[in-house]
Amino acid sequence: MVDLILLQSLSYIAAATSVCLAAFYYAMNLREANRNRRMALTTSLMQSFISEEGVKRFMDLANMQWTDFDDFYAKYDSTVNPENAAKRVAYWNACEVLGYQYREGIIDIGTLNAACTQLITTIWAKFKPVIDEYRKFDYAKNTYENWEHLANEMYRMTLEKDPSYQGPQRGLGEGVFQGVYKR
Repeated sequence: MVDLILLQSLSYIAAATSVCLAAFYYAMNLREANRNRRMALTTSLMQSFISEEGVKRFMDLANMQWTDFDDFYAKYDSTVNPENAAKRVAYWNACEVLGYQYREGIIDIGTLNAACTQLITTIWAKFKPVIDEYRKFDYAKNTYENWEHLANEMYRMTLEKDPSYQGPQRGLGEGVFQGVYKR
């Protein structure tokens, strides 16, 4: 006959194994749910950049022209051109949110880099001098710092893959991507 102690031991082992398997299954489900949430968030945020409308908005911003901050202010400030300011600030704020989410580990740099490096770094390089001027009198000193960090990281990653890349800083002078490249 089977010993009662042996049956009790087997029962404990089976219970412990079941608990371990349940914990493992729960952890895997949690991990997969988190991954799915991140992908859904990434997809929805990326739509503002990689959709036809997002690319048109990028092109509108990239094609803006000014000679200095006073010229920019006269042409594009919200007090004189609210339509352009709304388009511009919406784009800037989307970049800031992506930068914040990258810093918090919510969104990964690989996905961002693959989908919209040019869309983020080019606009950052173009508008950094304008943002710096606004930071002097209208914006807080840390306004768009997450976007700045993200653009610098994306630019650094691009340079690691292709050191000859001339990209968005071309013609904008040194310091656009501070501390990122040494030429």
